[in-house]
Amino acid sequence: MLTDPLAVLTYCVPLVLFMLFWRRRQRRIHVASVAVRESAVASGLTEPASLHPVINASTCIGCSACIAACPEMPDHPVLGLIRGKATLIGPTDCIGHGACFTACPVGAITLVLGTERRGVDIPQVGPDFQTNVPGIFVAGELGGMGLIRNAITQGRQAIDSIRALPGIGRGKSLDVVIVGAGPAGFSASLAAMEHGLRYVTVEQDALGGAVAHYPRGKIVMTSAADLPMVGKMRLKDSSKESLLSFWREVEADTGVKIRYGERLASVAPGPDGFTVVTTKGSYSARAILLAIGRRGTPQKLGVPGEELPKTTYRLIEPEQYRDRRVLVVGGGDSAIEAACSLADLAAVDVTLAYRSSAFTRAKQRNRELVKSAAAEGRLRLLLESTVTAIEPEQVRLDQSGRSLLLPNDTVIVSAGGVLPTPFLHSLGVVVERKFGTAI
Repeated sequence: MLTDPLAVLTYCVPLVLFMLFWRRRQRRIHVASVAVRESAVASGLTEPASLHPVINASTCIGCSACIAACPEMPDHPVLGLIRGKATLIGPTDCIGHGACFTACPVGAITLVLGTERRGVDIPQVGPDFQTNVPGIFVAGELGGMGLIRNAITQGRQAIDSIRALPGIGRGKSLDVVIVGAGPAGFSASLAAMEHGLRYVTVEQDALGGAVAHYPRGKIVMTSAADLPMVGKMRLKDSSKESLLSFWREVEADTGVKIRYGERLASVAPGPDGFTVVTTKGSYSARAILLAIGRRGTPQKLGVPGEELPKTTYRLIEPEQYRDRRVLVVGGGDSAIEAACSLADLAAVDVTLAYRSSAFTRAKQRNRELVKSAAAEGRLRLLLESTVTAIEPEQVRLDQSGRSLLLPNDTVIVSAGGVLPTPFLHSLGVVVERKFGTAI
């Protein structure tokens, strides 16, 4: 026991000063976090778009490790501290990195898909990425993992699981048919080649899958990823073009084989696994890895006139719409990015229509871009509006019960993709709707 007053001061004063500093810091973070959360609630930005953390307040120790680990911080506050506990304060800014889960020292974080109000359809898969049908695996966006870095990781891990299957490397059949050459499929193809598996990769379109169809200049990767046969991809804030260019170099350097322009037609049980029929051939394989994404079939509006040639479901090159009146329909990142890309061309008359009152599914940076473009008069913003009919020279909309007639040359529908549920059901794969379900 300390009795010397000098000794008491020597030991206690620094401790008291530290505690005061700590409490002031916690209070400052608390106030800032509450402000961000209240702003999100007031704007209706409360529903995460994809994989996101749920934090157990009774377990959380308020160490801030999750906040420090989040790659979106500090530019886009996703996590904060409220009353000394980690809290998801910017739900729509969370894009599913999952770094917070790994960083938490006490296991207070669970990663989930969907929310109580917004369900997400996901194929039933196990920890090894195998579906309820033995030998059929899913990786990447189809399984709910839309972030490119995570999809790359899943493609590699799925091949590791396939390598462990009985019969791999024996018999005359292929070890695996990989369907899709997006981030997950490309990674899986490199991993299969690296481990000497007998594989075939088919891709109905081009290298990159859905990434190849993103708008020009879109930032698609914000953090590094490990690519088989290459190692760490040190691409920070890389655009679609730079990422695809890098992947093409990898494809050429490694000699990985991808069969482009070849679409999956059917799958049937075979003597050694499966018989896979494509538009160009037939393959016998022990396993199948579906890395086909969720956007192969675009979500349609289901309105009269949608079949007109003026309607399209993706924006590749904004320049082709110069001097045209364009309506973009949707409220996610793809829709906003398409509208803003068109708005950057002064000769394009662009309108963005969205059925809700706020862009709850878009990243903060995109919400800021569209707000700025609308304020500057570079695009017309129609919130709480739905398309009721598409006509040769105009589009009919309903905005909060008020009918609008908009002169129009092109309609770009960017309302997301439809999960290939009928195809999955034909394979016997169970599809589940996740409402805040842990992965």
